[in-house]
Amino acid sequence: MATRVDHAVSSGTFSLDGETFEVDNNIWVVGDDTECVVIDAPHSVDDILAVVGDRTVKAIVCTHAHDDHVRVAPALREAVVAPIMLHPADKPLWDLTHTDHLWDLDLADGVRIEVGGTTLEVLHTPGHAPGAVCLYAADLGCVFTGDTLFQGGPGATGRSYSDADVIRESIRARLLALPDDTVVHTGHGADTTIAAERAGLS
Repeated sequence: MATRVDHAVSSGTFSLDGETFEVDNNIWVVGDDTECVVIDAPHSVDDILAVVGDRTVKAIVCTHAHDDHVRVAPALREAVVAPIMLHPADKPLWDLTHTDHLWDLDLADGVRIEVGGTTLEVLHTPGHAPGAVCLYAADLGCVFTGDTLFQGGPGATGRSYSDADVIRESIRARLLALPDDTVVHTGHGADTTIAAERAGLS
C-alpha cells in the first residue's frame, strides 16, 4: 500500500501573552490505507478525524506546544487511543493550555517514527518554541516544519519562549541541510521548498 500525505485546514484561535488571534492551521496526516500519524492537533477533533477516516492512528505528533497546535490533543487521544508525542522542552507552553493532562511520549532529536511504510525523523529545531521539532520523511521528499519555517522565512519569534537567533540557526543547521527539492509542509499556509527558502536564509 502506498504511503501518502493527507491535508486539511482547521480554523480557530491562537492565544499567548494575553493576546488572541484568529488562525487557520494545516492538518497533516501521514500513512497508508490502514495506519497513520497525525501531526499536530489544532482546533477541532472532527476536522482531524475527517482526514484520518477509518485508519488506526499510531501517534499524535506535536511540532510544538502553542495552543493552536495542541488544544484538542487530549480529546483526540481519547477518540483514537493513540499517544501524544511532544519535546519536553515545550512543557512551559503545554502547561499554559493543559493543566490536567500531560503528553505520553517525549520527542528528541533523531527519534524515528515508523508509519505506513515510511519513516518520520525528528529534527529538534528550537526558536519558535524551545521544544519545536520538524519531521523529515526522506523517502517522501518532504519535511513537516510546524511553525519553524514558512513560505517566506522563519516562524514568528516575538512572543514568550521564542528566539530569533536560535530559530535561524536551527533552520540553517537542520533544514537547509536537506535536499533542495524537499517539499516543506508548514503549520499554516502554503507549501514551499528548501530551495525556495534557502536564498533568504543562507
